[in-house]
Amino acid sequence: MGKKRISLTDDQRRILAVKGKALGRKTLRELTTIVTPDTILRWHRELVAKKWDHSEKRKSVGRPRIRQVIVDLILRFAQENPSWGYDRIQGALANVGYHISDTTVGNVLKQHGIEPAPDRQRQTTWATFLKAHWDVLAAIDFTTIEVWTKAGLVTWYLLFVMELKTRRVHFAGCTPHPDEPWMTQIARNLTDYEGFLLGKRYLLMDRDTKFSLAFRRILKREDARPLLLPPRSPNLNAFIERFMRSLKSEALSRMIFFGENSLRPAVSSFLEHYHGERNHQGLENKLIQPADEVGQLAGKIECQERLGGLLKYYQRKAA
Repeated sequence: MGKKRISLTDDQRRILAVKGKALGRKTLRELTTIVTPDTILRWHRELVAKKWDHSEKRKSVGRPRIRQVIVDLILRFAQENPSWGYDRIQGALANVGYHISDTTVGNVLKQHGIEPAPDRQRQTTWATFLKAHWDVLAAIDFTTIEVWTKAGLVTWYLLFVMELKTRRVHFAGCTPHPDEPWMTQIARNLTDYEGFLLGKRYLLMDRDTKFSLAFRRILKREDARPLLLPPRSPNLNAFIERFMRSLKSEALSRMIFFGENSLRPAVSSFLEHYHGERNHQGLENKLIQPADEVGQLAGKIECQERLGGLLKYYQRKAA
């Protein structure tokens, strides 16, 4: 393009400003753009200033301004439904009692830097994908722990699978040598008629070489399709990553293990606590598998301990 200056419309500036603010200056500088990062962020600041200078509330001649409640609904419908065009949003507004033209819908979206439906629906967000497949999604991952043996300290690999909708976790196994024969047997265990992946369509996993082609073929054959995540993207498998952190920080990292016979009972105790005694913020601070007496007011409050007091749970003692 040489040194020829590119002229952008106000609508194009708004879209760039919204997207540029989401990326931030550091990321913008790593990208090749048709305008400088500082220019995009200046446009964003101008939009913010315009919002708070009350100029939009000043009296003007012509068509009256659209009510804020309608603006908010237009933005919500567009953001929550990437495939909806102006007419579809217009119809949804009519369903809740607001009658405006599709042109007005388009103008509101342009003013807020939101692209038309064909551009918005090109990519499905990760959050949207998860919600759309919530009932049939699971995730798998490894963590490690050092175990004392006769040969000294040995790294053991612990494999867990999580049902994302419920956060229920299955301990698939542990070994110091997670080779392909061990992994293929795990795949068969997970997908047999009583396996943890029964009814699951997708299994999220990172690109660890232990999740070999043979391992993935067994899963796919049993209709549990492996989904390989991009490199260095633990945030895309955030639920099971969070479980791993809890397992390590609340239990395993605070203990010393002497062989498999001390490791397995500790994992089992933590899972019992995790499912029935640990409140989960992602589940509205509820228990995954609560006992019948949870929430009752009758009875004396007592403390149940696991792993020598590392894990505690307070409950009412049944009368």
